[in-house]
Amino acid sequence: MAVKIVTDTLSDITEDLAKELGVTVVPLYVRFGEEIYRDRVEITSEEFYRRLVSESSLPSTTQPTPNDFYQVYETLAKETDEILVIVVSSKLSGTYQSATQAKEMMEGKCRIEVVDSLSVAMGMGLIVIAATDAVKAGANLDEATQLVRRAISRSHLTAYFDTLKYLAKGGRIGKASGLLGSLLSVKPILTVKEGEMAPLTRVRSVSAGIDYLCNYAAEFSNIEGMAVEHATTPDDADQLVERLGAIYPKERIYRAVISPVVGTYSGPNAMALTILEGEKK
Repeated sequence: MAVKIVTDTLSDITEDLAKELGVTVVPLYVRFGEEIYRDRVEITSEEFYRRLVSESSLPSTTQPTPNDFYQVYETLAKETDEILVIVVSSKLSGTYQSATQAKEMMEGKCRIEVVDSLSVAMGMGLIVIAATDAVKAGANLDEATQLVRRAISRSHLTAYFDTLKYLAKGGRIGKASGLLGSLLSVKPILTVKEGEMAPLTRVRSVSAGIDYLCNYAAEFSNIEGMAVEHATTPDDADQLVERLGAIYPKERIYRAVISPVVGTYSGPNAMALTILEGEKK
């Protein structure tokens, strides 16, 4: 029986892509006032960003419960005896703890490995995709887990932010807090370092941000996978993909919309590029 792979909605793996890959995606929760929605299940990204921009109070987010994971494990255990769970960085969310607690509840029923991706968005998504490719090629749980752990250091997420307001208010600003006092006209570019947000540079406009992301991608000589995602600016993302086509086949670049839970912290107009570096032979 093949290994089953589980991730969470912060991987930005869409419903269609999840079906194609055979991956189960556990949603986090986003809350507007008293209303609680399952990320991408009960609220679409489009509806979320509309409300984020138009409502006065900012939304909050919550991790899945251990029971959310337990129910998924129970269902999958009827089809397999090996489950690999790849979740958002434990420095950004309590999702890893919930997934691990649910694993303990499954003791003796199924072999489960839970891996902290130390990343978010497609920084995690490309790792999940690499794991599904390995499983399709016949990898068992131990082999797929080792591949994921090796891939973590090869996954490079770089994100353009229109503002750090949402990241700061949500308490996820990490090592980027030093940029908070910057001029409002300056747009920060951040990366994920050791599982939390960290600053790379600042630019003055979205076009300068796109230039930076393209130059960043050009520094890699061995690219296994690439993804471009955006919050509310598909045209900017299209422009970025067109230009990246000079570096990597654009038909192989994964496209995604930043999930509502991640969008709570990125805010509107954010854009991200992830590169999964090829493994050195």
